[in-house]
Amino acid sequence: MASELWQKLRLVIVQSTEVELPIDAKRSPFNIGLDLDLPPFRAGQVESLARCYELYLSADKIEQLMELVAGHPYLVQLAFYCLAQEKLTWEELMQNAATDAGIYHKHLQRLLGNLNAHPDLAAAYQQVVQATEPVNLERHLAFKLRGMGLANLQENAVTPSCQLYRQYFLH
Repeated sequence: MASELWQKLRLVIVQSTEVELPIDAKRSPFNIGLDLDLPPFRAGQVESLARCYELYLSADKIEQLMELVAGHPYLVQLAFYCLAQEKLTWEELMQNAATDAGIYHKHLQRLLGNLNAHPDLAAAYQQVVQATEPVNLERHLAFKLRGMGLANLQENAVTPSCQLYRQYFLH
């Protein structure tokens, strides 16, 4: 019986990375396996998650949140958690999101610290958030910004991954 139970055991090791900065891949115990990029939530998924938090948001509010965070799962979840806990109102969320007074301040400050530690990335990202069109960057910079979650790649051009990041990093 115990043998049958052990045969049903499946082990999955997950490593979440945000920053693709220089790492010696030969020394990492996680240099095997398959890389999976999880897509952002779609509007319907955001609406379903809101209902799980017993939040019944209008289609306009779902659209506003999608425009702000582009379906980023952590950012959506944090917004719904804070709204459900009545830590803030919808208006406060939207007004303060991209400021150091908003609910995303720790996340944004951590990203800012990572950029400041790498001036070449910070300069490249400033070009991206200031531009109204996708920006062509050196390939290694584009991949690092994408790996940090700050940018989307459209062929060889880079755009901010969401309006929250554009708004915060423009200041």
